[in-house]
Amino acid sequence: MNAPAPRWAWALSGSGHFFSETFDLLAEIGDVDLFVSAAAAEVLRMYRKDGHPLPPSTKVFRDTTASAAPVGLFYEGRYHTLVVAPASSNTVAKCVLGISDTLVTNCFAQAGKCRIPAIVFACDSAPELTTMAPGGPVKVYPRRIDLENTTRLKSFDDTVVAESFADLVSAVRVRRNGLHPCRPA
Repeated sequence: MNAPAPRWAWALSGSGHFFSETFDLLAEIGDVDLFVSAAAAEVLRMYRKDGHPLPPSTKVFRDTTASAAPVGLFYEGRYHTLVVAPASSNTVAKCVLGISDTLVTNCFAQAGKCRIPAIVFACDSAPELTTMAPGGPVKVYPRRIDLENTTRLKSFDDTVVAESFADLVSAVRVRRNGLHPCRPA
């Protein structure tokens, strides 16, 4: 019996930055397992009022176990790529420091240990940003430590850091085309 083809692993943290657009990108790539942190579950309730459906083949794993049991799937060859998007400043800081105490940070740690490439959409990537809050657009001014952590994450092996949603889309498409050279972007 053949093993199923590797899929995308997509981890949602507690950031609402480009949250709705993220679901459009999820629908575009298709075969994905979605890892939802406890904070992301809260954000989902705030931002997904439009009810964008996930692709039918999507499997959803929620942060419900102390040991983040679903990350064992990384060791089974189940994934070719991990995408952490959107990644809150808290998630980026934990990844940089090697703290893996949520489902999302555990996914990042296990992907690294299994040499699975990661794409991280770090939300705090510029001194001034406009983001869409549930009530409308707001200005955000990331702290120096947030910007430094984004820079530190760029030095990690097998990790691409996207600093904008356009960067995320581009990184996902480049990775997808590397996996499937005959598929158009």
